[in-house]
Amino acid sequence: MRVLLAASEVAGFAKTGGLADVAASLPRALAARGDTVAVVMPLYNACRKQPVERTHIVLPVPMGDRVLACRVFRSRLPNSDVPVFLIEHAPFFERDDQRAGRGLYQQRVNGNQTDYWDNGARFVFFSRAVLELVPHLGFAPDILHANDWQTGLVPVFLKELYRGVPGYQRLRSVFTIHNIAYQGSFPRELMNFTGLGSHLYNPAQLEHWGFNFLKSGIVFADMVNTVSPTYAREIQTGEFGYGLEGLLASNHWKLWGIVNGCDYDEWNPATDKLIASKFDAKTVFENKPLCKADVQRKFAIAEDANAPVLGLVARLAHQKGVDLVLAAAPGLIDMGCQLVVLGDGDRDLQNGLQYLRDKHPDRVGVYFGFNETLAHAVEAGSDLFLMPSRYEPCGLNQLYSLRYGTPPIVRGTGGLADTVVNATLENLADNLATGFVFGDYSAHALYETVRWAVALYRDQPAQFRQIVRTAMAQDWSWSRSADTYERLYRRAQGM
Repeated sequence: MRVLLAASEVAGFAKTGGLADVAASLPRALAARGDTVAVVMPLYNACRKQPVERTHIVLPVPMGDRVLACRVFRSRLPNSDVPVFLIEHAPFFERDDQRAGRGLYQQRVNGNQTDYWDNGARFVFFSRAVLELVPHLGFAPDILHANDWQTGLVPVFLKELYRGVPGYQRLRSVFTIHNIAYQGSFPRELMNFTGLGSHLYNPAQLEHWGFNFLKSGIVFADMVNTVSPTYAREIQTGEFGYGLEGLLASNHWKLWGIVNGCDYDEWNPATDKLIASKFDAKTVFENKPLCKADVQRKFAIAEDANAPVLGLVARLAHQKGVDLVLAAAPGLIDMGCQLVVLGDGDRDLQNGLQYLRDKHPDRVGVYFGFNETLAHAVEAGSDLFLMPSRYEPCGLNQLYSLRYGTPPIVRGTGGLADTVVNATLENLADNLATGFVFGDYSAHALYETVRWAVALYRDQPAQFRQIVRTAMAQDWSWSRSADTYERLYRRAQGM
């Protein structure tokens, strides 16, 4: 296969969430299988921490009645030969500055995260630049793989503006929904910048509470996927579809669910240079306690070998179930647990966690922001990992937790339901259990599930150790996911 993957963020260059991890890991996995792959993303300030070089390529990007010229830079995905093309346009993309509270899509204003006013124009420009880049890749792609609302117009431009253009006739599009809650809906007037016919602005195509980029991608892509089979089913329902459930149900024939992979080059306790002591399935019970002591020190909580440490690394949002953790926390602390939290987000949730930390400084540790070393320390040093999400398209931290022998405690939704086997009595007897799963979205359900996990941890250590061993034996590698993506690409080629 020959694939150009377009994404608004790529791990190693600029990242806010799981999309960036996929945009870095999937191309490497495809390349390892012999596919020809390139990645295209905007050139943010953050990207310059990697070696990037200016190319001779200058793209003309139509924007309404103007044509904006942009230069193209080039780099490679870390630890690979996969080329990354970076679209330069300083007024749109070179504004991120963590110290000033400016991110890739939002800025902090009066303590609150606010979208940039021109996000629509920024990603109209980027999506059109992706199409203009195609003749300059050095290979003729079969598949243009777009991701999330920021590239939702890529399939539209391909079909409406480049149909029949030499070099584009064989090109087919795949569109991946990483989180349907974020749709990129903008005023109708933004259509004036696209070059698209106004007749496309209708409820069957581009319109949904405004000019909706995510819907546009779903309608015009040859194939659509999301990041787990369960989430693919969930988003066809009113509870999870965010208003697009009818559209997705009517397009179910082209909707796939493919679980994200885990990058075992980066997330492998046997080779991880960021943790206190490396370990594998044979040495986990000998060396993991050293990692536990390390995470207790790093979060300045009591260095207690007998206290179950519950880890949480997440965007601090209600979607991630952080409100459940706060509500259940007093009971968890009374149970003798310790809690370590790494993340950033909702100010009220941060305040709640800070209050908890101040009230129980020996039992609760928090770090607001993201820190790669601490993220690895939490995965390696926790006894159990919390992911009580309201919804979770795929999730990656539960995959990391499985590999690090830290059984995840998850709500049975989306990719969490697809990747974690619940420690029921039957699954324990069959040595199938890899974690703990609950159904109701409630603090009580979370508390009771932790109580069951802690009971096994304290009173039935042999069974708990078997869960750890079974979890560490799971294969959620990107090679497995890449195989399914190749089949999806071939299906798109046959359209």
